[in-house]
Amino acid sequence: MKIAIVGCGNMGMAFAKSFLQYDLVKKENLLLIEKSADRSEALKAEKAGVVVETIGPHVGETDLIILSVKPQDFNSVHESLRAIIQPNQVILSIMAGIPIAQIQEKLGHPLVVRAMPNTPAMLGMGITGFTAAKEVDLANLRRVENLINATGRSIFLEDEAMLDAVTALSGSGPAYFYYVVKAMVDAGRQMGFDDAVSALLVKQTMLGAYHLINNADKSLDDLIKAVASKGGTTEAALRTFENGALADTLVAGIKAAQIRATELSKG
Repeated sequence: MKIAIVGCGNMGMAFAKSFLQYDLVKKENLLLIEKSADRSEALKAEKAGVVVETIGPHVGETDLIILSVKPQDFNSVHESLRAIIQPNQVILSIMAGIPIAQIQEKLGHPLVVRAMPNTPAMLGMGITGFTAAKEVDLANLRRVENLINATGRSIFLEDEAMLDAVTALSGSGPAYFYYVVKAMVDAGRQMGFDDAVSALLVKQTMLGAYHLINNADKSLDDLIKAVASKGGTTEAALRTFENGALADTLVAGIKAAQIRATELSKG
């Protein structure tokens, strides 16, 4: 299989490195298009694939083209891509906010899959929501799904509009998690721990809690109850969270992200 990645920032390279790690593509068949001269030279030094700075006929010789440029940069590359795309090539877009119909129109090409990964994909632990144009057949869809799964896990969505919810929930989700962790580390500092000790206590707690969520045969409510004994310290904290409507605030924030994602997708 031959793959071209247009835009080799963090997410584009997360995909590239995952493909290579699982031997889904050979280095000589992985074309990395990066317009930044400095970034291009750095990629050449890493020897992660065949690095070029411009879109040319060689891109038209690949089976899959991954669009991982910033959404605002799509207008600067779509004409070059339109000129070289071949009828059997599949386009996988991981650009935020640009709907399939717009990509099809700009490229003059029907075979488009759209995906929304998140940054843990850089460690092979991401979650990606994806959907596809009706013109993409099952064989191509499964091939793309297999590639996406190299970066973690994936979920297929029939309704493209639900990608806005994916953007808000898991795409932006790591930042919400970091926000809570930061608040807990700050609380530890205020209670007298130095930064390193507070961070260790919180990060290991988060890691252990994640594994309990993933492995314990209990609901989230049951897990909370297992920590929060009646009249105890955890109950005092949870009561304060409830009085401050922390859960409602988090839900409202996530819904605000969904609304903004929808606004961006409509231009």
